[in-house]
Amino acid sequence: MTTRLADIAAQAGVSEATVSRVLNGKPGVAATTRQSVLAALDVLGYERPVRLRQRSEGLVGLITPELENPIFPALAQVIGQALTRQGYTPVLATQTPGGSTEDELTEMLVDRGVAGIIYVSGLHADTTADMQRYERLRAQGVPFVLVDGFSPLVQAPFISPDDRAAMTLAVTHLVSLGHTRIGLALGPKRFVPVQRKIEGFVRAVQDQLGLGAQAVESELVQHSLYTLEGGQAAASALIDRGCTAVVCASDMMALGAIRAARQRGLEVPTDFSVVGFDDSPLIAFTDPPLTTVRKPVPAMGQAAVRTLLEEIGGTPAPHSEFVFMPELVVRGSTASAPHALRAS
Repeated sequence: MTTRLADIAAQAGVSEATVSRVLNGKPGVAATTRQSVLAALDVLGYERPVRLRQRSEGLVGLITPELENPIFPALAQVIGQALTRQGYTPVLATQTPGGSTEDELTEMLVDRGVAGIIYVSGLHADTTADMQRYERLRAQGVPFVLVDGFSPLVQAPFISPDDRAAMTLAVTHLVSLGHTRIGLALGPKRFVPVQRKIEGFVRAVQDQLGLGAQAVESELVQHSLYTLEGGQAAASALIDRGCTAVVCASDMMALGAIRAARQRGLEVPTDFSVVGFDDSPLIAFTDPPLTTVRKPVPAMGQAAVRTLLEEIGGTPAPHSEFVFMPELVVRGSTASAPHALRAS
């Protein structure tokens, strides 16, 4: 027990006496200190004493598209931790092709009496989807918040990154490096974040390179899938059209774009520059480290939880969209434009 107290005290940066007071539920310990001791217990893998376990205020559902793209687990972790801190128990429900649909997962969560639901990149982002499903959910009295996507037809709070601004950051960076033929690789056009990225990209290329909107969209925008293979296919098509740089709508696509360039015998970034989007975990350690537009995941996740808890507490946010500014992170996958692309 003494060894354990010493370990916990060292991890939390407090005295053994303080650890003892927290573990025995004694008063006179600051809330932040108490939290540090509990965090130290968790980090070291010790079980919390029963009296210190938080009673659940209820379940909150979190529905994400899939977990293969590392940005979704990163967002789920932020949301899960924020919910736990407020006494709620997060329930992660993941859609997979051929698995449960968003509607089935919603029904399952509602049947289990969840206090509310957070949707990430759900059908609310698909302009072809029927938005009545969310009105039906509202009629059932279930509070919800929608992340990544927007619909004027749904009376709910939305949390989004500024996709247009993200594209301006990426294009401005590449233009400053001397690139004049910049491509955009992204997912299917029916999704709201895709449409906003195209708007931002077209406007930035028009403003900074003087190209016409129609020419930009027909020649420099390539739709594909949000996967490594999708990025590879899109970048390949853009290289064929003479692009010396590509902005990708996800880091996974950007890794595919690097692969496409290498298959053509092009060096990244000497011959071909690549910009990602998200700044997913571990993306700083790729070869080369990826220049990317960082999605403000911690701020977005915390805002989603705060907004949902206000809805649950009976003070709903107005039908509005909270938009968070992304930030450009320059690493090793972008460089000055080559004078001429080597023949592949």
